[in-house]
Amino acid sequence: MTPLTSQADWAARARAVLPGGGFGNFDPSVFIREGQGARVIDEDGRAYVDYLIGSGPMLLGHGHPEVLEAIFDHLPKGMTFFANNAPGVELAEDICRAVPCADQLRYVSSGGEADMYAMRLARAFTGRDKIVKFEGGYHGMSAEAQMSLAPAAHVNFPQALPDSAGIPASVAAEMLIAPFNDPDFIRSLLAEHGQDIAAIIVEPLQRIIPPEPGFLQLLRDEADRYGIVLIFDEIVTGFRFAYGGAQALYSVTPDIATLGKIIGGGFPLAAIAGRADIMAHFDKGAVGADKWLMQLGTLSGNPVAAIAGLKTLEILRRDGQYAKLHALGQSVQTMIREALDPTGIPYQIVGDATLFEVVFTRTPPRDYRAVQAGDAARAKAYNDGLRTHGVFKSPGKTYPCLALTDEDLQITRNALLAAAQALS
Repeated sequence: MTPLTSQADWAARARAVLPGGGFGNFDPSVFIREGQGARVIDEDGRAYVDYLIGSGPMLLGHGHPEVLEAIFDHLPKGMTFFANNAPGVELAEDICRAVPCADQLRYVSSGGEADMYAMRLARAFTGRDKIVKFEGGYHGMSAEAQMSLAPAAHVNFPQALPDSAGIPASVAAEMLIAPFNDPDFIRSLLAEHGQDIAAIIVEPLQRIIPPEPGFLQLLRDEADRYGIVLIFDEIVTGFRFAYGGAQALYSVTPDIATLGKIIGGGFPLAAIAGRADIMAHFDKGAVGADKWLMQLGTLSGNPVAAIAGLKTLEILRRDGQYAKLHALGQSVQTMIREALDPTGIPYQIVGDATLFEVVFTRTPPRDYRAVQAGDAARAKAYNDGLRTHGVFKSPGKTYPCLALTDEDLQITRNALLAAAQALS
Protein backbone atom coordinates (compact mmCIF):
# COMPACT_ATOMS: atom_id res chain seq x y z
CA MET A 1 0.00 0.00 0.00
CA THR A 2 1.33 3.45 -0.89
CA PRO A 3 2.10 5.44 2.29
CA LEU A 4 -0.21 8.36 2.91
CA THR A 5 1.81 11.52 3.22
CA SER A 6 -0.51 14.51 3.05
CA GLN A 7 -2.78 15.92 5.72
CA ALA A 8 -5.67 15.78 3.26
CA ASP A 9 -5.13 12.03 2.82
CA TRP A 10 -4.99 11.46 6.55
CA ALA A 11 -8.09 13.60 7.09
CA ALA A 12 -10.08 11.49 4.61
CA ARG A 13 -8.91 8.32 6.31
CA ALA A 14 -9.77 9.70 9.75
CA ARG A 15 -13.30 10.68 8.76
CA ALA A 16 -14.09 7.03 8.07
CA VAL A 17 -13.18 5.83 11.56
CA LEU A 18 -13.32 8.86 13.89
CA PRO A 19 -16.49 10.85 14.70
CA GLY A 20 -15.96 14.32 13.32
CA GLY A 21 -12.73 13.11 11.79
CA GLY A 22 -10.68 13.69 14.93
CA PHE A 23 -9.87 12.88 18.53
CA GLY A 24 -12.10 15.66 19.86
CA ASN A 25 -9.19 17.79 21.02
CA PHE A 26 -8.08 20.12 18.25
CA ASP A 27 -8.70 21.18 14.65
CA PRO A 28 -9.15 17.77 12.93
CA SER A 29 -7.55 19.04 9.71
CA VAL A 30 -4.17 19.24 11.46
CA PHE A 31 -1.99 16.12 11.72
CA ILE A 32 1.27 16.56 13.60
CA ARG A 33 4.00 14.17 12.50
CA GLU A 34 6.72 15.06 15.00
CA GLY A 35 7.97 17.59 17.50
CA GLN A 36 11.42 18.71 18.56
CA GLY A 37 12.19 21.49 21.01
CA ALA A 38 9.67 24.28 20.45
CA ARG A 39 8.78 23.14 16.92
CA VAL A 40 6.23 20.75 15.46
CA ILE A 41 6.02 19.47 11.88
CA ASP A 42 2.75 18.48 10.24
CA GLU A 43 2.18 15.64 7.76
CA ASP A 44 2.70 18.06 4.86
CA GLY A 45 6.20 18.73 6.19
CA ARG A 46 5.45 22.26 7.37
CA ALA A 47 7.19 23.40 10.56
CA TYR A 48 5.64 25.66 13.20
CA VAL A 49 6.77 27.28 16.43
CA ASP A 50 4.63 25.47 18.95
CA TYR A 51 2.67 27.44 21.55
CA LEU A 52 0.17 24.62 22.06
CA ILE A 53 2.79 22.16 23.37
CA GLY A 54 0.30 19.35 23.74
CA SER A 55 -2.10 21.68 25.61
CA GLY A 56 0.48 22.35 28.27
CA PRO A 57 2.45 19.28 29.35
CA MET A 58 5.56 19.83 27.22
CA LEU A 59 6.95 22.67 29.32
CA LEU A 60 10.52 21.58 28.52
CA GLY A 61 9.70 21.29 24.82
CA HIS A 62 9.39 18.17 22.69
CA GLY A 63 11.96 15.41 22.89
CA HIS A 64 14.06 16.82 25.73
CA PRO A 65 17.22 14.68 25.62
CA GLU A 66 17.46 14.09 29.37
CA VAL A 67 13.83 13.03 29.62
CA LEU A 68 14.25 10.70 26.65
CA GLU A 69 17.37 9.17 28.14
CA ALA A 70 15.58 8.46 31.42
CA ILE A 71 12.63 6.88 29.59
CA PHE A 72 14.79 4.74 27.28
CA ASP A 73 16.82 3.52 30.25
CA HIS A 74 13.65 2.36 32.00
CA LEU A 75 11.64 0.89 29.10
CA PRO A 76 13.40 -2.52 29.03
CA LYS A 77 12.36 -2.97 32.66
CA GLY A 78 8.64 -2.83 31.83
CA MET A 79 5.92 -0.39 30.88
CA THR A 80 3.21 -0.91 33.48
CA PHE A 81 2.44 -3.38 36.27
CA PHE A 82 -0.89 -2.45 37.96
CA ALA A 83 1.17 -2.52 41.14
CA ASN A 84 3.24 -0.17 43.25
CA ASN A 85 6.58 0.81 41.75
CA ALA A 86 9.52 2.81 43.05
CA PRO A 87 9.46 5.65 40.45
CA GLY A 88 5.82 6.36 41.32
CA VAL A 89 6.69 6.66 45.01
CA GLU A 90 9.69 8.89 44.28
CA LEU A 91 7.57 11.18 42.11
CA ALA A 92 4.90 11.37 44.84
CA GLU A 93 7.62 12.38 47.31
CA ASP A 94 8.82 15.16 44.99
CA ILE A 95 5.28 16.45 44.46
CA CYS A 96 4.43 16.40 48.16
CA ARG A 97 7.63 18.32 48.95
CA ALA A 98 6.77 20.94 46.32
CA VAL A 99 3.02 21.54 46.61
CA PRO A 100 1.90 23.30 49.81
CA CYS A 101 -1.40 21.44 50.26
CA ALA A 102 0.00 17.99 49.45
CA ASP A 103 0.43 15.68 52.45
CA GLN A 104 -0.41 12.69 50.25
CA LEU A 105 -1.58 12.00 46.72
CA ARG A 106 -3.36 9.39 44.64
CA TYR A 107 -2.54 8.88 40.95
CA VAL A 108 -4.96 8.73 38.03
CA SER A 109 -4.36 8.96 34.28
CA SER A 110 -5.97 12.28 33.29
CA GLY A 111 -6.74 15.69 34.70
CA GLY A 112 -10.47 15.27 34.19
CA GLU A 113 -10.34 12.03 36.15
CA ALA A 114 -8.46 13.80 38.95
CA ASP A 115 -11.08 16.56 39.12
CA MET A 116 -13.91 14.03 39.19
CA TYR A 117 -12.31 12.19 42.10
CA ALA A 118 -11.51 15.44 43.91
CA MET A 119 -15.18 16.42 43.97
CA ARG A 120 -16.18 12.92 45.04
CA LEU A 121 -13.52 12.99 47.75
CA ALA A 122 -14.89 16.25 49.12
CA ARG A 123 -18.34 14.69 49.28
CA ALA A 124 -16.98 11.64 51.10
CA PHE A 125 -15.14 13.83 53.61
CA THR A 126 -17.97 16.28 54.36
CA GLY A 127 -21.03 14.08 53.90
CA ARG A 128 -22.53 16.86 51.77
CA ASP A 129 -23.56 16.81 48.10
CA LYS A 130 -23.45 20.28 46.54
CA ILE A 131 -20.47 21.62 44.61
CA VAL A 132 -19.72 25.25 43.74
CA LYS A 133 -17.94 25.89 40.46
CA PHE A 134 -17.35 29.08 38.52
CA GLU A 135 -18.97 29.79 35.18
CA GLY A 136 -16.53 29.01 32.39
CA GLY A 137 -14.23 26.98 34.63
CA TYR A 138 -12.85 23.84 32.99
CA HIS A 139 -12.57 20.74 35.19
CA GLY A 140 -12.70 17.86 32.74
CA MET A 141 -15.52 15.84 31.26
CA SER A 142 -17.47 14.51 34.26
CA ALA A 143 -21.15 15.37 34.52
CA GLU A 144 -20.41 17.93 37.25
CA ALA A 145 -17.60 19.52 35.26
CA GLN A 146 -19.81 19.86 32.19
CA MET A 147 -22.15 22.21 34.04
CA SER A 148 -21.80 25.81 32.81
CA LEU A 149 -18.41 25.16 31.25
CA ALA A 150 -19.20 27.14 28.10
CA PRO A 151 -22.88 28.13 28.34
CA ALA A 152 -24.29 29.77 25.23
CA ALA A 153 -27.11 31.37 27.23
CA HIS A 154 -26.80 33.70 30.20
CA VAL A 155 -29.01 32.54 33.03
CA ASN A 156 -29.27 33.81 36.56
CA PHE A 157 -26.65 32.54 38.97
CA PRO A 158 -26.42 30.02 40.62
CA GLN A 159 -28.43 27.99 38.07
CA ALA A 160 -26.33 25.34 36.31
CA LEU A 161 -26.64 24.58 32.60
CA PRO A 162 -25.35 21.32 31.07
CA ASP A 163 -22.93 21.72 28.19
CA SER A 164 -23.32 18.17 26.94
CA ALA A 165 -26.01 15.71 26.06
CA GLY A 166 -26.34 12.61 28.18
CA ILE A 167 -26.24 14.29 31.61
CA PRO A 168 -29.12 13.56 33.99
CA ALA A 169 -31.12 16.62 35.00
CA SER A 170 -30.54 15.71 38.64
CA VAL A 171 -26.85 16.66 38.34
CA ALA A 172 -27.74 20.33 37.88
CA ALA A 173 -29.54 20.34 41.22
CA GLU A 174 -26.27 19.56 43.02
CA MET A 175 -24.18 22.22 41.23
CA LEU A 176 -24.12 25.90 42.16
CA ILE A 177 -22.58 28.25 39.59
CA ALA A 178 -20.91 31.53 40.52
CA PRO A 179 -19.20 34.27 38.52
CA PHE A 180 -15.41 34.33 38.90
CA ASN A 181 -13.87 37.30 40.72
CA ASP A 182 -17.15 38.34 42.39
CA PRO A 183 -16.61 38.39 46.19
CA ASP A 184 -20.07 39.69 47.01
CA PHE A 185 -21.82 36.92 45.10
CA ILE A 186 -19.79 34.11 46.63
CA ARG A 187 -20.36 35.47 50.14
CA SER A 188 -24.10 35.63 49.49
CA LEU A 189 -24.20 32.17 47.92
CA LEU A 190 -22.37 30.55 50.84
CA ALA A 191 -24.47 32.40 53.40
CA GLU A 192 -27.53 30.72 51.87
CA HIS A 193 -26.17 27.28 51.00
CA GLY A 194 -22.93 26.89 52.96
CA GLN A 195 -24.10 24.06 55.20
CA ASP A 196 -24.97 21.93 52.15
CA ILE A 197 -21.81 22.52 50.12
CA ALA A 198 -19.07 19.89 50.01
CA ALA A 199 -16.56 21.77 47.86
CA ILE A 200 -15.63 24.87 45.96
CA ILE A 201 -13.62 23.91 42.89
CA VAL A 202 -11.70 26.65 41.11
CA GLU A 203 -8.87 27.14 38.66
CA PRO A 204 -6.59 29.62 40.45
CA LEU A 205 -6.21 31.24 37.04
CA GLN A 206 -9.52 30.52 35.35
CA ARG A 207 -8.58 29.51 31.79
CA ILE A 208 -6.67 32.78 31.20
CA ILE A 209 -8.36 35.10 33.73
CA PRO A 210 -6.22 36.03 36.76
CA PRO A 211 -7.83 36.16 40.20
CA GLU A 212 -8.30 39.70 41.42
CA PRO A 213 -6.27 40.58 44.53
CA GLY A 214 -7.73 38.85 47.58
CA PHE A 215 -10.24 36.68 45.71
CA LEU A 216 -8.54 33.34 46.32
CA GLN A 217 -7.94 34.23 49.97
CA LEU A 218 -11.63 35.07 50.26
CA LEU A 219 -12.48 31.59 48.99
CA ARG A 220 -10.08 30.12 51.55
CA ASP A 221 -11.64 32.13 54.39
CA GLU A 222 -15.22 31.38 53.37
CA ALA A 223 -14.49 27.67 52.93
CA ASP A 224 -13.10 27.59 56.46
CA ARG A 225 -16.14 29.44 57.77
CA TYR A 226 -18.59 26.83 56.45
CA GLY A 227 -16.49 23.67 56.66
CA ILE A 228 -16.20 23.43 52.86
CA VAL A 229 -13.34 21.70 51.06
CA LEU A 230 -11.47 24.14 48.80
CA ILE A 231 -10.17 22.47 45.62
CA PHE A 232 -7.63 24.16 43.36
CA ASP A 233 -7.66 22.68 39.87
CA GLU A 234 -3.95 23.00 39.09
CA ILE A 235 -3.91 20.68 36.11
CA VAL A 236 -2.67 23.61 34.03
CA THR A 237 -0.98 25.86 36.61
CA GLY A 238 0.78 23.15 38.62
CA PHE A 239 4.56 23.35 38.07
CA ARG A 240 3.97 26.02 35.40
CA PHE A 241 3.35 29.18 37.43
CA ALA A 242 5.99 28.18 39.97
CA TYR A 243 7.55 24.96 41.18
CA GLY A 244 4.84 24.73 43.85
CA GLY A 245 2.10 25.80 41.45
CA ALA A 246 -0.35 28.68 41.63
CA GLN A 247 -0.95 28.06 45.33
CA ALA A 248 2.72 28.82 45.97
CA LEU A 249 2.67 31.85 43.67
CA TYR A 250 -0.51 33.31 45.18
CA SER A 251 0.24 32.18 48.77
CA VAL A 252 -3.19 30.59 49.24
CA THR A 253 -3.29 26.91 50.22
CA PRO A 254 -6.33 24.80 49.27
CA ASP A 255 -7.39 21.56 50.95
CA ILE A 256 -7.03 19.55 47.72
CA ALA A 257 -5.24 20.23 44.46
CA THR A 258 -5.51 18.33 41.21
CA LEU A 259 -2.34 18.03 39.16
CA GLY A 260 -1.63 16.76 35.66
CA LYS A 261 0.06 17.68 32.37
CA ILE A 262 3.61 18.55 33.52
CA ILE A 263 3.89 15.90 36.25
CA GLY A 264 3.78 13.15 33.60
CA GLY A 265 6.45 14.68 31.39
CA GLY A 266 4.31 14.13 28.28
CA PHE A 267 2.77 10.81 29.35
CA PRO A 268 -0.75 10.24 30.76
CA LEU A 269 -0.51 10.94 34.49
CA ALA A 270 -2.45 13.05 36.95
CA ALA A 271 -3.00 13.17 40.68
CA ILE A 272 -5.27 14.26 43.50
CA ALA A 273 -3.14 15.75 46.29
CA GLY A 274 -4.28 17.07 49.63
CA ARG A 275 -4.51 17.05 53.39
CA ALA A 276 -3.87 13.70 55.02
CA ASP A 277 -7.22 13.60 56.87
CA ILE A 278 -9.09 14.11 53.58
CA MET A 279 -6.89 11.76 51.56
CA ALA A 280 -7.54 9.08 54.20
CA HIS A 281 -10.88 8.42 52.49
CA PHE A 282 -8.96 6.53 49.81
CA ASP A 283 -7.85 4.12 52.58
CA LYS A 284 -10.62 1.70 53.56
CA GLY A 285 -8.68 0.54 56.61
CA ALA A 286 -8.45 4.10 57.90
CA VAL A 287 -12.04 5.29 57.45
CA GLY A 288 -14.17 2.14 57.20
CA ALA A 289 -16.28 0.79 54.37
CA ASP A 290 -19.04 3.42 54.60
CA LYS A 291 -16.67 6.39 54.15
CA TRP A 292 -14.25 4.77 51.73
CA LEU A 293 -13.84 6.20 48.23
CA MET A 294 -13.05 3.42 45.75
CA GLN A 295 -10.48 4.44 43.16
CA LEU A 296 -8.32 2.42 40.80
CA GLY A 297 -7.01 2.67 37.27
CA THR A 298 -5.10 0.34 35.00
CA LEU A 299 -2.37 2.85 34.21
CA SER A 300 -2.50 5.00 37.35
CA GLY A 301 1.04 5.64 38.55
CA ASN A 302 2.64 3.71 35.72
CA PRO A 303 6.43 3.79 35.95
CA VAL A 304 7.16 5.21 32.47
CA ALA A 305 5.10 8.34 33.17
CA ALA A 306 6.61 8.56 36.65
CA ILE A 307 10.16 8.38 35.24
CA ALA A 308 9.35 11.14 32.72
CA GLY A 309 7.78 13.22 35.48
CA LEU A 310 10.71 12.73 37.84
CA LYS A 311 13.23 13.93 35.26
CA THR A 312 10.99 16.85 34.25
CA LEU A 313 10.67 18.05 37.85
CA GLU A 314 14.40 17.60 38.41
CA ILE A 315 15.09 19.91 35.47
CA LEU A 316 12.54 22.46 36.68
CA ARG A 317 14.26 22.60 40.08
CA ARG A 318 17.47 23.87 38.50
CA ASP A 319 18.40 27.50 39.05
CA GLY A 320 16.83 30.00 36.71
CA GLN A 321 14.27 27.81 34.97
CA TYR A 322 11.20 29.77 36.07
CA ALA A 323 12.93 33.12 35.56
CA LYS A 324 13.71 31.98 32.01
CA LEU A 325 10.12 30.85 31.39
CA HIS A 326 8.72 34.16 32.63
CA ALA A 327 11.22 36.10 30.52
CA LEU A 328 10.26 34.14 27.40
CA GLY A 329 6.57 34.74 28.03
CA GLN A 330 7.16 38.43 28.63
CA SER A 331 9.15 38.65 25.39
CA VAL A 332 6.23 37.21 23.44
CA GLN A 333 3.82 39.60 25.16
CA THR A 334 6.05 42.54 24.22
CA MET A 335 6.03 41.36 20.60
CA ILE A 336 2.24 41.19 20.68
CA ARG A 337 2.03 44.79 21.89
CA GLU A 338 4.52 45.96 19.27
CA ALA A 339 2.44 44.27 16.57
CA LEU A 340 -1.05 45.26 17.71
CA ASP A 341 -0.58 48.73 19.21
CA PRO A 342 0.00 50.47 15.85
CA THR A 343 -3.27 49.07 14.49
CA GLY A 344 -5.38 50.92 17.05
CA ILE A 345 -7.48 47.79 17.51
CA PRO A 346 -8.60 47.41 21.14
CA TYR A 347 -7.16 44.32 22.81
CA GLN A 348 -6.06 42.92 26.16
CA ILE A 349 -3.32 40.41 26.95
CA VAL A 350 -5.01 38.32 29.62
CA GLY A 351 -3.28 35.85 31.94
CA ASP A 352 0.21 35.23 33.28
CA ALA A 353 3.58 35.42 31.54
CA THR A 354 3.60 31.60 31.48
CA LEU A 355 0.06 31.28 30.05
CA PHE A 356 -1.94 34.01 28.35
CA GLU A 357 -4.09 35.02 25.40
CA VAL A 358 -5.13 38.07 23.43
CA VAL A 359 -8.78 39.08 23.88
CA PHE A 360 -10.04 41.75 21.51
CA THR A 361 -11.89 44.01 23.92
CA ARG A 362 -11.37 47.42 25.53
CA THR A 363 -11.78 46.34 29.15
CA PRO A 364 -9.64 43.75 30.95
CA PRO A 365 -11.93 40.71 31.39
CA ARG A 366 -12.58 39.57 34.95
CA ASP A 367 -14.92 36.64 34.27
CA TYR A 368 -16.17 34.23 31.62
CA ARG A 369 -18.87 36.52 30.24
CA ALA A 370 -16.41 39.36 29.74
CA VAL A 371 -14.09 37.09 27.74
CA GLN A 372 -17.02 35.88 25.63
CA ALA A 373 -17.94 39.49 24.91
CA GLY A 374 -14.65 39.98 23.08
CA ASP A 375 -14.54 40.18 19.29
CA ALA A 376 -14.56 36.48 18.35
CA ALA A 377 -14.32 37.08 14.59
CA ARG A 378 -11.24 39.24 15.04
CA ALA A 379 -9.70 36.63 17.37
CA LYS A 380 -10.24 33.92 14.75
CA ALA A 381 -8.66 36.03 12.03
CA TYR A 382 -5.69 36.76 14.31
CA ASN A 383 -5.16 33.09 15.17
CA ASP A 384 -5.60 32.00 11.55
CA GLY A 385 -2.99 34.56 10.54
CA LEU A 386 -0.53 33.26 13.10
CA ARG A 387 -0.87 29.69 11.85
CA THR A 388 -0.50 30.80 8.24
CA HIS A 389 2.80 32.40 9.19
CA GLY A 390 4.23 29.50 11.17
CA VAL A 391 2.88 29.78 14.73
CA PHE A 392 0.93 26.83 16.12
CA LYS A 393 -1.40 27.54 19.05
CA SER A 394 -4.87 26.94 20.38
CA PRO A 395 -7.60 29.50 19.69
CA GLY A 396 -7.79 30.38 23.40
CA LYS A 397 -4.34 30.03 25.01
CA THR A 398 -0.68 30.71 24.39
CA TYR A 399 1.72 28.34 26.19
CA PRO A 400 5.38 29.43 26.15
CA CYS A 401 7.90 26.64 26.76
CA LEU A 402 11.49 26.55 27.92
CA ALA A 403 12.75 25.27 24.56
CA LEU A 404 12.05 28.52 22.68
CA THR A 405 15.15 29.80 20.88
CA ASP A 406 16.03 33.21 19.47
CA GLU A 407 15.14 31.88 16.01
CA ASP A 408 11.75 30.68 17.30
CA LEU A 409 11.09 34.11 18.77
CA GLN A 410 12.00 35.82 15.49
CA ILE A 411 9.55 33.60 13.61
CA THR A 412 6.96 34.47 16.25
CA ARG A 413 7.66 38.19 15.86
CA ASN A 414 7.26 38.02 12.08
CA ALA A 415 4.02 36.03 12.39
CA LEU A 416 2.59 38.51 14.89
CA LEU A 417 3.41 41.46 12.64
CA ALA A 418 1.83 39.73 9.63
CA ALA A 419 -1.30 38.73 11.57
CA ALA A 420 -1.71 42.25 12.96
CA GLN A 421 -1.24 43.82 9.53
CA ALA A 422 -3.91 41.54 8.11
CA LEU A 423 -6.32 42.62 10.87
CA SER A 424 -5.78 46.29 10.18
